[in-house]
Amino acid sequence: MQSTAATALPDLWDRLMGTQPDPDLWVVLATLVAALAVVVPHTLWRVSRNAITIAHEGGHGLVALLTGRTLTGIRLHSDTSGLTLSRGKPHGIGMILTAASGYTAPPLLGLGGAALLAAGRITLLLWLATALLVAMLVMIRNAYGVLTVVLTGGTFLLVSWLAGSQVQAAFAYAVVWFLLFGGVRPAFELQAKRSRGGAGDSDADQLSRLTHVPAGLWLFLFHVVSLCSLIGGGRWLLGM
Repeated sequence: MQSTAATALPDLWDRLMGTQPDPDLWVVLATLVAALAVVVPHTLWRVSRNAITIAHEGGHGLVALLTGRTLTGIRLHSDTSGLTLSRGKPHGIGMILTAASGYTAPPLLGLGGAALLAAGRITLLLWLATALLVAMLVMIRNAYGVLTVVLTGGTFLLVSWLAGSQVQAAFAYAVVWFLLFGGVRPAFELQAKRSRGGAGDSDADQLSRLTHVPAGLWLFLFHVVSLCSLIGGGRWLLGM
């Protein structure tokens, strides 16, 4: 048994840290189209946006922990909204970074994923995503949130362990394209809501109260991060 474990652990490490061949260009382009197909149409976006909400709230939670705040819970709702609660000073750099991390998390995760795929680290990307979802599950505080994260994490786990290399590559590219494209749309939706006088307690408005910088400038930052991530990540994925 010890011999088997001694053999299995290095093999597992090699599988995790090793590189995998890039998929054919047609696969990269097909996954690009597939990502657009679930982001652009409003009907499909109402469902797929749940995954962006997971990344959004997960970004709040991760940065809260990294800045020394106490994360008390995350809630994900069926209308694709979410809420992350943390304890700590109600002002200061920690609170500012936590508030700023929501809209920027999906595109930055997409950019990081594109970097891993450009380096051939397909398996590493899938396992990291699974680990982050498992860690997030511990902090979910409502049934719909648990269901959403379990389904998403379960999909990553099944693909990571049971699918062939070609399927894994296609899935990984589709996920990263989705984060890049899906990370752009929420900032435009927020801008539209604010133009109609809604979303008065949005992340941008909270940041404005924390920093005395106009909410419009924070919204502009969200646009810059998401669009630059899309351009940079897209170039990596396309091998440019």
